[in-house]
Amino acid sequence: MNPNPNENCTELYSDLLKKVLSASIYEESAWSVVNMHKQDWREEKNFLQLLKNHIKFRTIDWLGRRSYLLVKRIPFDAKTREMGKDWPNMIGYTMVGKHRLNNVQACIEDVLKNNVPGDFIETGAWRGGVTIFMRALLKLHGVTDRTVWVADSFEGLPAPTSENDGWDLSATEILKVSLEKVQDNFRKFDLLDDQVKFLKGWFCDTLPTAPVEKLAILRLDGDMYSSTMDALVNLYPKVSKGGYVIVDDYFSWPACKQAVTDYLQANNIKADIKPIDADSAFWKCE
Repeated sequence: MNPNPNENCTELYSDLLKKVLSASIYEESAWSVVNMHKQDWREEKNFLQLLKNHIKFRTIDWLGRRSYLLVKRIPFDAKTREMGKDWPNMIGYTMVGKHRLNNVQACIEDVLKNNVPGDFIETGAWRGGVTIFMRALLKLHGVTDRTVWVADSFEGLPAPTSENDGWDLSATEILKVSLEKVQDNFRKFDLLDDQVKFLKGWFCDTLPTAPVEKLAILRLDGDMYSSTMDALVNLYPKVSKGGYVIVDDYFSWPACKQAVTDYLQANNIKADIKPIDADSAFWKCE
């Protein structure tokens, strides 16, 4: 018999929440919505392929105007989802997968156990899944004196300002999730309250004046060099000793890793950077 049934319930709830947020209990979450824009087919030189693409575009457009979606069935791969290697576009609140959510939980529970002062923030929230999980953990542990900050443009990624930024995903519609939608996602889990605050806008505009006094968890998911650097310059000095910095795209986005390297070197900071998985890394601030 479990001597502490409440602890077991907490573990069960947090595990279920990770599965729901990452949509790993829904096989349909691997399916992909088929989209096509005019520029995707107008540049085709082969006439037969051009005709096929035109028919495909018109079909998708016709369905969309009648509130239908054309969906491609893709087999669900549990391991791929756990490692955050696919995007649960149709169903899901986070792309990071269960493995990275485990890391968020371990870091949060460590700072709570050791009374490391400060709030939690994620810069780049998509549908809010990670920050929803952060707020849930605070509620599970009965913590009422910390805030979860959700920093995002809520308009997708900005266009690169230089070659340093890396790939241009500014036109990727799936990344454009409104503030109202993210707030509604918190509400669905009964976690939208005064311990959740939103910073809407580009990081270069919002983070320099953000009313964040101290941080215990700084999670970066801005992908680009400039977005990562904006977050580090404005927020890293606020991370408490014993707090954690988590970088979602450290290994998968070269521009992101370069920003981390440049910031740490410029400020003579020696960080024991540890991998979370093939994409992400974190370190404890000493």
